[in-house]
Amino acid sequence: MKNLDDLNDIQLDVLREIGNIGSGNAASALSTMLDRPVDISVPKVMVLDYNTVTESLGGPEELLVGLLLSLSGDVTGMIMFLLHKDFAHMMINTLTGMDLENVGDLDEFSSSAIREVGNIMAASYVNAIASLTGLNINISPPDLCVDMVGAILSVPAIYFANIGDKIIFIQDEFDKKANDNKTSSHILMIPEMDSLAKIMTNLGLEL
Repeated sequence: MKNLDDLNDIQLDVLREIGNIGSGNAASALSTMLDRPVDISVPKVMVLDYNTVTESLGGPEELLVGLLLSLSGDVTGMIMFLLHKDFAHMMINTLTGMDLENVGDLDEFSSSAIREVGNIMAASYVNAIASLTGLNINISPPDLCVDMVGAILSVPAIYFANIGDKIIFIQDEFDKKANDNKTSSHILMIPEMDSLAKIMTNLGLEL
């Protein structure tokens, strides 16, 4: 397996199932953090090139909150959470009681709250992989940035150019039952190819 283009339909279905489990775990974690029920729609799990991801996120100049975490241990790579302004506002307002008009105005307190959200959601997906495969996976503390989509995606595009121009793209839509507000987040999973092969092998899939 040289790049994500080599994944067959069965392997893609496995990635979708991991995404489903991770999203369910994330919804439970958010519900606990917000102290209210949070439902999640069936996530869309796709393997897309960077240009398609950019357009799916609103174009290269769309402003997003990005949380980047590195994977280490038995699985190496990167996981990135991209939060739209409404999602970031909702989390900040609920967790801190603040009401920021601009996500670019994040102070240390609200930045810490968003980092904690990223850390908990990343753990939801990583724990899904670890529990299914028996692999030991560690995640780094999240790095936070508020920037345009084009700038944010340039980071994984440069660091993982050796595995091709495609990434695992997970789109989640959360529904807060308290006010029927729907918010969305996007997850980019970029495992090193030998790590992805290890995941597939531990799940009993032939490469």
